[in-house]
Amino acid sequence: MAKNAELIDRRRVSSANIQQLEENEIFVFGSNEAGIHEAGAARLAKEKFGAVDGEGLGLFGQSFAIPTKDKNIQTLSLRKIEKHVNHFIAVTHANPHLTFLVTEIGCGLAGYDVKNIAPIFADCIGYDNIYLPLSFWQYYLAYC
Repeated sequence: MAKNAELIDRRRVSSANIQQLEENEIFVFGSNEAGIHEAGAARLAKEKFGAVDGEGLGLFGQSFAIPTKDKNIQTLSLRKIEKHVNHFIAVTHANPHLTFLVTEIGCGLAGYDVKNIAPIFADCIGYDNIYLPLSFWQYYLAYC
């Protein structure tokens, strides 16, 4: 628990209201496999940070899409979301010069709670270039 508290103290918490980015920062948002970015954080990613219509997974401009819904806009299983998060982690590992600011992926339009999603991002704790939402850190401090 002390290690997690130490990471929070190092300010590895992503803002709940990201409106602008530094040159090396990436906005990480929940998407759908069809790459339709018309609502929530996905819309913000498209309007401000370079998300591309038709691309539901990956790094585009200053955004990184992690699908939480399928091509028919139905919520994915936690197992499938975890697969996409693992891909995200691999990309962050390959790009240590970038800082990834994760939003509360899956906790909005996809309908999951922090208690469902935060554990999927637990491996991100060890990466200095991944910033997680405060709610995820609070989950880790309470339950890990």
